[in-house]
Amino acid sequence: MEPRMPTQELSGTALVTGASRGFGRAIAIALATHGAHVVGVARDRARLEELRAQLGGTFTPVAADAADPVVAGLLLDKHRPRTLILNAGAAPLTRPIHRQTWPTFSRNWEVDVQHVFNWTREALLLPLAPGSVVIAISSGAAVKGSPVSGGYAGAKATIRFIASYAAAESRRNTLGITFTAVLPALTGETDLGATAVAAYAARQGVDVPAFLDGLGPALTPEQVGTAILDIVTGSGSGSGEDAYLLTAAGLSPAP
Repeated sequence: MEPRMPTQELSGTALVTGASRGFGRAIAIALATHGAHVVGVARDRARLEELRAQLGGTFTPVAADAADPVVAGLLLDKHRPRTLILNAGAAPLTRPIHRQTWPTFSRNWEVDVQHVFNWTREALLLPLAPGSVVIAISSGAAVKGSPVSGGYAGAKATIRFIASYAAAESRRNTLGITFTAVLPALTGETDLGATAVAAYAARQGVDVPAFLDGLGPALTPEQVGTAILDIVTGSGSGSGEDAYLLTAAGLSPAP
């Protein structure tokens, strides 16, 4: 891995969806620790309040459904963030294709994709100020697939496409907004990832520790927070790409 450059301090407001747990929580902490005032959006008010107690006045909790288009419009109008992290999403039903129904199969389309579409659309329409950064959290499943998660992999691939399309529109209209997708590797270090790991271990007929050994070093939420910070500030390897894969080894351009 290349040597890290010193991380720049942030200014202005950052808005993080899905901020109450997992990657979103770690991203909120990383941004707040480096100077941003973070607005964290999630449905779990209690977890948001716990994060507020930890971060103090650098964090504003908003208990709301990030997939609601009205929420996206209202919060972008109100806060005009310089940094927008689109991390919210639903936990898929971990069953093979023949044990899914259309509502379970399409859940991540209805939540994850709709959420990214709504916020991205509002960011372009407003528009956010030149120099703003929008990062959509996709998944390594967008490249590798996910046969026990219904439509999850396809939904995450579409999130990558939305970020790419938005980046092109920003360039076409000289808006100066950067749009990037980040595709984190499967990890057992979050609640969602642990559920997927257990499902894949069972599918392969191995125990969870054996399956995790096969994955190699685990990507942690703290590493995700650092990687997102690198993209926002242009530090380290996180600069200049429309999409990145993210593993424990760091960021690399997505194929």
